[in-house]
Amino acid sequence: MAALSGSGAARLLGLALLLGLLMGRVADPQIVSNLRHSAFDLYQQLSPREVDPQPVSIVDIDDPSLEEFGQWPWPRTRMADLVERITQAGAVAMAFDIVFSEPDRLSPDKIASDNTSLPETVRDRLNALPANDEVFARAIAGSRVILGQTSVRSAAANRETDAPMRDVAHAFIGGDPAPYLMQFPDILQNLPVLEDAAAGRGMFSVRPDADGIYRRVPLAMMVQGKIRLGLAPELLRVATGGDAFAVRVNEAGVDSVVLARQLVRTEADGTVWPHFSGSLRTRYVSAADLLAGRMPEGRLKGHLVLIGTSAIGLEDFRPTPLGVPMPGVEIHAQLLENILSHSMLVRPNYAIGAELAATAGLSLLVIVLVPMLGAHLVIALTLVLAGGYAGLSWYLFDSRGLLIDPVWPALSVVGLVMLMSSLNYIREERMRQQIRGAFGQYVSPDLVAKLADNPDSLALGGERRDLTILFSDVRGFTALAEGFRDDPAGLTTLMNRFLTILSQAILDRRGTIDKFMGDAIMAFWNAPLDTPDHEAEACRAALQMQADIERFNAARAETARKSGKVLPPIDVGIGLNTGDCIVGNMGSDSRFDYTALGDPVNLASRLEGQSKAYGLRILLGERTARRVEDRFALIELDSLRVKGKSLPERIFGLLGDDALRDDPEFSKLRDANDAMRAAYAGQDWQTALDGCDRLEAQGKAMELEMAGYAGLYRARIAAFMANPPGHDWDGVYVADSK
Repeated sequence: MAALSGSGAARLLGLALLLGLLMGRVADPQIVSNLRHSAFDLYQQLSPREVDPQPVSIVDIDDPSLEEFGQWPWPRTRMADLVERITQAGAVAMAFDIVFSEPDRLSPDKIASDNTSLPETVRDRLNALPANDEVFARAIAGSRVILGQTSVRSAAANRETDAPMRDVAHAFIGGDPAPYLMQFPDILQNLPVLEDAAAGRGMFSVRPDADGIYRRVPLAMMVQGKIRLGLAPELLRVATGGDAFAVRVNEAGVDSVVLARQLVRTEADGTVWPHFSGSLRTRYVSAADLLAGRMPEGRLKGHLVLIGTSAIGLEDFRPTPLGVPMPGVEIHAQLLENILSHSMLVRPNYAIGAELAATAGLSLLVIVLVPMLGAHLVIALTLVLAGGYAGLSWYLFDSRGLLIDPVWPALSVVGLVMLMSSLNYIREERMRQQIRGAFGQYVSPDLVAKLADNPDSLALGGERRDLTILFSDVRGFTALAEGFRDDPAGLTTLMNRFLTILSQAILDRRGTIDKFMGDAIMAFWNAPLDTPDHEAEACRAALQMQADIERFNAARAETARKSGKVLPPIDVGIGLNTGDCIVGNMGSDSRFDYTALGDPVNLASRLEGQSKAYGLRILLGERTARRVEDRFALIELDSLRVKGKSLPERIFGLLGDDALRDDPEFSKLRDANDAMRAAYAGQDWQTALDGCDRLEAQGKAMELEMAGYAGLYRARIAAFMANPPGHDWDGVYVADSK
């Protein structure tokens, strides 16, 4: 019942999250729309439009044109020449992605009025010449030219010289589109003389999305309460005979625009999604080549021509879904190509409804199934639902040009899976916590975790494993405790701090703490969890323990110095050994510990006990030493028969890590030690004594404490010199204490 209750609560929370996700999609904040648009951009980057040859070209006032014919703006007589040359080249119609809102400052009459110092005869002759704008207007009137217009922020920006807007024949189907179309309070028009001469007028205003990317272009818009076409559709309308266009409306908004005897589907606000191709130089004809007669013959014959600029200084570049900026005139050219090739992307009016339905359907599957499934099946379910839906969205884009949001439904699935899985985890963790609460006071943290994952293992018994065992003990603890005779609480605090430091070094190296025995610690590696390279991990832990002890002693000494006291340092001996042990739950049916048993454990304990006698802090058994000798600074100390064992054990001292091992000075110390021990084994006592001196001196030079170790051998040698051991002596030393 508890599990059912937990699942029911999880499903209720899942339904609440689903409701929030659906409301978030309906509200469509900027972060949601940015995610959707980024996915659509990725689609276009993965599969840009394949360019079918279309009769669309751009006459580009590019940087070479400005270098050859002078800076912008050019005189209107040159623009007239441009129009005439495009017409002579056989273009069907042309459109300017430029607005000519002010009189030409290079017109003859302007030059005459601006230069009063000119002779009167010169000024009269200049005034008698036709104005440049009139020359440009005649060129426009002699061809099919669409003039570009642009929006302004408010009606206050309109000039008094602007002529009234000219109407374009149109029709509405299904209702008035005005409430849905983009609204502009006013436009910046061309000079009236130019407007009157033009065959058409189109808006080249394009608004970016909230993230600054130009993804959509309006086919139609409202300006001063009148409907207008964009520059590219107006060019197409005029080129195909100048027929009226129609806007079709349904209950969701604008559905499509009927233009040049074809229907172009739009979004509800009259915008369309061009399927972009990369920016192609084959679309462009340099204005300089056209004016200078270098353009190949027939290049513009039968083409719809857009006149604009890619010159860097004129800054007409726009960020696009392909991730690279593109001249604004090329966006209009690509829109025209999309219309002609019927390759426009479509985001249908039903898209939001379909996306909400997908979000709800997929999420309900998650809410129902996740509480019933294991982790692997939950992952598989997530991949199937989220990946399958995203794949369907891609298929609709790639094969049909439909834009259906892949992000929000897929994110909803992932979010709900995370919620439901987290609730499942919390429920299971609550069950594990009961085990941790029952046993956490008695066994190691690793074992508690293992028991929580597998409660059936909570039984008496053990397994044979290769372990590395560590024993540590405080040297001179009795004297240390005596100093706290009147402050037992202070001793407890000190030891707790001290043992915490040692324990942390063990845990940092993935060791398992078996038990605390007063001031001593027993730990082991490679159980209950596998620890690859456990011998080296144990050695690193021992070195870290010694380093942490030195820092702890230094901090205590500094505190004591400030209070005028002198505190003796705490010293710790450590023994390490490796071998096959029995490890598991040992004890009675009602009370047991997770511990290790075996001869290697006993030897590790004996090695810790001998560390003081050998004057070194860390002693290793032979098996441990042989497995780590290529990574740590070791010296062989003795062949020792410890109390309770019949066979001798070669023992080693651990002095440092690989950095010390690779130090040339350490090689000298090790060689000195080997030479001393060889002389000792050969009963060459004087040579062995000299070797002790060299060993101690080399240790002192390296700031390694070798005096105790050298002193041990001096004492033995002195005893043997007084009482020689005989020719049958095997060099084994028998320890008479633990």
